[in-house]
Amino acid sequence: MNAQAVHECLKGLQERIVAALEAVDGTTFRADAWQRPEGGGGLSRILEAGGIFERGGVNISRVQGKQLPPSASAGRPQLAGRPYDAMGVSLVLHPRNPYCPTVHLNTRFFCTTDEKPAWWFGGGMDLTPYYGFEEDARHFHATCRKAVGEHYPHFKHWCDQYFHLKHRNEPRGIGGIFFDDLSEGGFKACFGLARSVGDHFLEAYVPIIERRRQTPYGEKERGFQAYRRGRYVEFNLVYDRGTLFGLQSGGRTESILMSLPPRAEWRYDWKPEPGSAEARLYSDFLRPRDWLGER
Repeated sequence: MNAQAVHECLKGLQERIVAALEAVDGTTFRADAWQRPEGGGGLSRILEAGGIFERGGVNISRVQGKQLPPSASAGRPQLAGRPYDAMGVSLVLHPRNPYCPTVHLNTRFFCTTDEKPAWWFGGGMDLTPYYGFEEDARHFHATCRKAVGEHYPHFKHWCDQYFHLKHRNEPRGIGGIFFDDLSEGGFKACFGLARSVGDHFLEAYVPIIERRRQTPYGEKERGFQAYRRGRYVEFNLVYDRGTLFGLQSGGRTESILMSLPPRAEWRYDWKPEPGSAEARLYSDFLRPRDWLGER
């Protein structure tokens, strides 16, 4: 196990993604370095009111502590109170154009730093469209499969289950891949898999943005985008493990909550008009599908 090698890899990933997104958007990301008194720190790269992205964040953090709090070790009581080192790159992009989907990427590593170290990797990427296009969904999932190979069916199913709003009984988006607590097969293999997920992100997402960025839209589409963004907010604040760990372990609140969109709406008992593009999102896209097999 080599935590420093993981951290160097994550720093390189952040730099490559930021450079590529600046070229696409035409706007420079703000750099905001921070330190954590208890140990560790990070670098938040934030873009707001850009050419394409209404808000985007590509953050790296490394949080260290002497005692993992019980609230941050849910499901792993054997780790409570042990010293730890947690690091990761977390990315969320919210485009302004409603025909461009929101995207999320995370790749992370956790280890205890006492005499009997425990470690694992986690991560994945998922797509949240507001107006669905099968071409985009198939491209995104094909790239996810390319990133993780034979693990794709399992990680896709895991993603469908994880990014599900239980209180609404609906998925957040069209999924992608998700994994956590990955240690089986040894450090080298797990590190390679996590690295591959990050390395395939730009290939998965940028072509979709390039296809949809010029699509005309109006207030109706913006309103529906804001309504669906409300679901994104609900998931991140209620279920997301990374958000909860960050807040419960004393992470930097501004960096953690950069994942939230700048504009969102909630409407009481709203339903889309039958036969509309908005209704098609629910009927054709917000359900588990075999995107690489169905035609």
